[in-house]
Amino acid sequence: MSRPPVLEIAGDDSQQKTSPYNLTPTETENLETVAEAWKHVIRDVFSTRTDPNIHTNAEDNSGRTVDNVNIKTTLQSCSNGGGPAIYGDSEVVPNNSNGGGGKTTSVLKPSPSVGISLENLLEVPIGSSGKNGGAENGSGMSMMDEAWEQLSRSYVYFKGQRVGTLAAIDTGGETLNYNQVAQQYAVTPYISCFSSGVRIQVFVRDFVPCGLACLMKTDADVDIVKNFLLKTLHLQGWEKRIDNFTLGEGVMPASFKVIQDPDRQKEVLQADFGGTAIGRVAPVDSGFWWIILLRSYTKCTHDYSLSELPEVQRGMKLILNLCLSDGFDTFPTLLCADGCSMIDRRMGIYGYPIEIQALFFFALRCARQLLKPEHDGKELIERIDKRITALSYHIQNYYWLDFTQLNNIYRYKTEEYSHTAVNKFNVIPESIPDWVFEFMPLRGGYFIGNVSPARMDFRWFLVGNCIAILSCLATPAQATAVMDLIEERWADLIGEMPLKIAYPALEGHQWRIVTGCDPKNTRWSYHNGGSWPAASIKTGRPQIAKRAIELVEQRLAKDGWPEYYDGISGRYIGKQARKYQTWSITGYLVAKLMIENPSNLLIISLEEDKKIAKPKLTRSASWTC
Repeated sequence: MSRPPVLEIAGDDSQQKTSPYNLTPTETENLETVAEAWKHVIRDVFSTRTDPNIHTNAEDNSGRTVDNVNIKTTLQSCSNGGGPAIYGDSEVVPNNSNGGGGKTTSVLKPSPSVGISLENLLEVPIGSSGKNGGAENGSGMSMMDEAWEQLSRSYVYFKGQRVGTLAAIDTGGETLNYNQVAQQYAVTPYISCFSSGVRIQVFVRDFVPCGLACLMKTDADVDIVKNFLLKTLHLQGWEKRIDNFTLGEGVMPASFKVIQDPDRQKEVLQADFGGTAIGRVAPVDSGFWWIILLRSYTKCTHDYSLSELPEVQRGMKLILNLCLSDGFDTFPTLLCADGCSMIDRRMGIYGYPIEIQALFFFALRCARQLLKPEHDGKELIERIDKRITALSYHIQNYYWLDFTQLNNIYRYKTEEYSHTAVNKFNVIPESIPDWVFEFMPLRGGYFIGNVSPARMDFRWFLVGNCIAILSCLATPAQATAVMDLIEERWADLIGEMPLKIAYPALEGHQWRIVTGCDPKNTRWSYHNGGSWPAASIKTGRPQIAKRAIELVEQRLAKDGWPEYYDGISGRYIGKQARKYQTWSITGYLVAKLMIENPSNLLIISLEEDKKIAKPKLTRSASWTC
């Protein structure tokens, strides 16, 4: 039987690690359940707390002694569910129902708004930014401190180990499609491990910014990232059935739940591979995010022992084999269904969306650094190299749009046959939406949302363009042009809360046809033109990030860290936005930590690979004077 959570109290030995399992038989003989025993423990513990400002010695999560630590509680939450299946050291239930310190680096000096000045450099130890800095939240606590505190409250535990974070801790309103106990979690720092019906859910893509924040903090918190990577890897090994169809072996879960079996009093994990998702769509991006986070962990810790484990190497290969398998494709891009990524609802991104292509490229380059050439690894590395070259050429050539390219497409000839055709996708110039001509400045450009036969989706998508810059899928000139576009169209893409996840919004008849009248993706809301708190750093223009973070600091904490904002300029808190969204909290932390310590950028970004052949951008043969 697994032990229930341990409540740790900093202080003398008589107050530490009190547990129902440590009580004598006479103390527990009248208690009907272990959960009832916990109630007595909580009551007895807090009845001894006479001075709320007691400072003593305690141990942090890594076992090190920390001085002057306030009374703390270690929350290990679990929940109610079905029976376990064993994989490694985890007890897992497949969802088949329906279906460091010391080094020096250049860091910017503090300034009133973002904690740094972007003009002056100084040598300080890595991670010196700590938890402080940033604007105050109105209660005297800095935004950074509050963000770290909220992040610590979102940790999810499995068998005494932190394995992820809640998507949100919102005490008001419904949990909606987040099947978790966010309301209970926020109200009290303690949830009975054996409370009936308790389910704690961790979303894979949502944890990535949380993991990055933990890696970038002063004393890198690597344990939670390692635990997350291993637990999701274990879940990958389970059969994935939806109705009578079995998904590919390499698919990573979209999310997993910590569930408590009340009969056997054991914690188990249950994974969702899309069978319970909106639209029943498998998460194409989860495997890519997993590889990217694995590389970030390795880059931060300089510890290759995790990535070199045979099961980790096998997990990467399963993901890559899914994507590199032979098929009927004539393009190096991945064919995807609507709702397969962060935009997990119908938004017309089916086909070859830029977000998935950029993540695919990013994951390929990360895997290239981590894969060992032994056994079949050498052959897979060769396939990766070929795909990287083909994919970078395709995206840089056919997805890129600037004023010159827009003018070329506007003058395209159609119905061109043979290999000499310039209008390779037979795009009809009349299909170019009117808004593009007004939106496109003379200076700047971006990667459009989708390219497929006779179809170009000219919408701006935030994640795809940002990932293209971080992974060096964008050339240096293209990365600069994306920043030029943001500056030129600041009111449209930044507004009052950066940044627009997609631009422009679908409206009227187009909204009805493309989204199927989705009530959540109404115009200028959620995925359909909503503003999601974020800032992009890598392009050598810290002043853009500084301005964006200043906007974020004016409202984000005061508004309760909402999930997203509505309106053309992002002025209003989203109609269905959850408060204390972990994604928003850690997005702010990561942006701040990268600005305050530019070396943190190396944890998430890649350098340009000189070996990748650059495409030749030539004038269209069908372009005439």
